[in-house]
Amino acid sequence: MTDRREVGLAVVGAGPAGLAAATAAAEAGAAVVVVDQASHAGGQIWRHRDRNALPEAARARLARFEASGAEHLSGAAVVDAAPGRLSVVTDRGPLLIDAHAIVLATGARELFLPFPGWTLPNVLGVGGLQALIKSGLNVAGKRVVIAGSGPLLLPVAATAAGHGAEVVAVCEQAPLARVAAFAAGLWRAPAKLADAARYRRAARGARFRTGWWIARAEGSAAVERVTLTDGRREWRVPCDLVAAAAGLVPNVELGAALGCRIADGALAVDRDQRTSVPAVFAAGECTGVGGEDLAILEGEMAGLAAIGRPVGALHAARDRAGAMVALIARAFAPRAELLRRADADTVVCRCEDVRMGQLDPAWGARQAKLATRAGMGACQGRVCGAALERMVGWPAGTVRPPLSPARVSDLAALSGNGG
Repeated sequence: MTDRREVGLAVVGAGPAGLAAATAAAEAGAAVVVVDQASHAGGQIWRHRDRNALPEAARARLARFEASGAEHLSGAAVVDAAPGRLSVVTDRGPLLIDAHAIVLATGARELFLPFPGWTLPNVLGVGGLQALIKSGLNVAGKRVVIAGSGPLLLPVAATAAGHGAEVVAVCEQAPLARVAAFAAGLWRAPAKLADAARYRRAARGARFRTGWWIARAEGSAAVERVTLTDGRREWRVPCDLVAAAAGLVPNVELGAALGCRIADGALAVDRDQRTSVPAVFAAGECTGVGGEDLAILEGEMAGLAAIGRPVGALHAARDRAGAMVALIARAFAPRAELLRRADADTVVCRCEDVRMGQLDPAWGARQAKLATRAGMGACQGRVCGAALERMVGWPAGTVRPPLSPARVSDLAALSGNGG
């Protein structure tokens, strides 16, 4: 049996942007429901087991959301969507949500660019390591190497060190000149510079290098060492855990299913966070990676605009925070060398165990699926699709439901009720 719900606003995602959108709309009197796959509100950035461990500002945001009257559906995944309707599966069964407006706050995921050994046990994403530590992973005494791109490296190093890990090295693939230019561009945001300095101190003396990246990881039952390089020299580092990623990729699949225009890999929005589809708004990292402060401002704007409230007073603050998107994109764009690390034997599609040597760059994504099943596994190409788009130039494939894994019985129930 499929439940049905009608609301004024449906928000997808309970990270900073989604919470800000829901809170603003609910406080203005709208009936709001927030759909999120996680068990707790907060998204990846405010993931927690103990709320007291969160920064004060995050605790205040969560408390305000809970007091706003917005409904929070945790453990719920959107499997299909059309303007004005979301088809959702939950632990309690399927649910159809009819909404006068929808705000997409679907965030971003890590970009993995394959290298030899990246599928070894204990090789994780940068954000993935942070999430696991926050969920209770014991890293005390573990030797950790963190390598990748973007402002997340130092906070994750600080988190690991704070939980007893020995952070052996932190390597940013961007060259020093670009990182320095990024830091210089933060003069309007001294709090960000202070945060970076605090994270650096918290990393407890880990060697921080710019212009270095992982060439390969090695080990038998699990990773035992990595080889780092700057393109001229190599540095072999024994380790127990490796966190590696090449930045973030906006999650646009739900927006694409709704027909929203995508530009530069992100959901395109206007000055008031409207997408190209009427009554569908978007906010946060799915519109471009810009950080927590920007996500909150965009969320507030989207939530208010979605219920017809004016948002002009927030434009100036959003525009100032939005300058961070361009700074991050310029400073931390993956260098060309990262795209050429995979050899013929390197797995590029983990779900279907497809190796680089099995793919012909002259193909497209569809031909690769037909010949090798690359992109047809459990993640539906969310990992290998983004990587191969950059490595061989294959455009992203068409988005089709279900957008998240679901039981056939739930999909059948939703289909039978018009979902």
